[in-house]
Amino acid sequence: MGRGRVLIRLAIVLVGLSLAPAAYSQKAETPPAKSDQTAPAPAAKSDEKPPVQPAETGYVISPGDVLAVQVWKEPDVSAAVPVRPDGKISLPLLGDVQAAGLTASALTADLTEGLKKFIDSPQVAVIITQVNSQRFYITGEVNRGGTYPLEPGMTVLQGLSSAGGFTPFANLKKVYVLRQANGQQTKYPFNYKEVVKGKKTAQNIRLLPGDTIVVP
Repeated sequence: MGRGRVLIRLAIVLVGLSLAPAAYSQKAETPPAKSDQTAPAPAAKSDEKPPVQPAETGYVISPGDVLAVQVWKEPDVSAAVPVRPDGKISLPLLGDVQAAGLTASALTADLTEGLKKFIDSPQVAVIITQVNSQRFYITGEVNRGGTYPLEPGMTVLQGLSSAGGFTPFANLKKVYVLRQANGQQTKYPFNYKEVVKGKKTAQNIRLLPGDTIVVP
């Protein structure tokens, strides 16, 4: 009997050893559980609009300027015209057209629109050939009075340097600038002797087109 019990126990052990690899293999082949995590959602597109481009800027046409208006393939309509004191120009087909206060590109757009009534798809170019409006004047006790071109940012002191000096009778403490604006004339005093010494430099204002420097 003792020997029989030993054989039974040995058989049980052998059966257990044969089943172990199969169980291990089944456990190893079990696929991993799927992750519950999901990919992040794409960022929402921005509704912001691109910045607005600044408006076009340029030289503003003034009375006294001379313009060349060219209409492609229309020589009878093209012309070189002065800007009259009332700010208008005269052109064939269109008659009187407002020009002062506009840039060349703005006037080009106005002329193009007006000519559409007479010409199919007009191609217009406006060129400022003479800038005669940018002038100032010097009069009184100076060596060379008259009309002078106005440079950008020119001051009274710089303007006076164009006159070639003063006569012996000039009252340099009583110089002044006359400016016409909105139908009214304004007088700006200028003490030359003080300004050249670096005193009261606020009197040395920037000149505007049409200003007149008077040296009594």
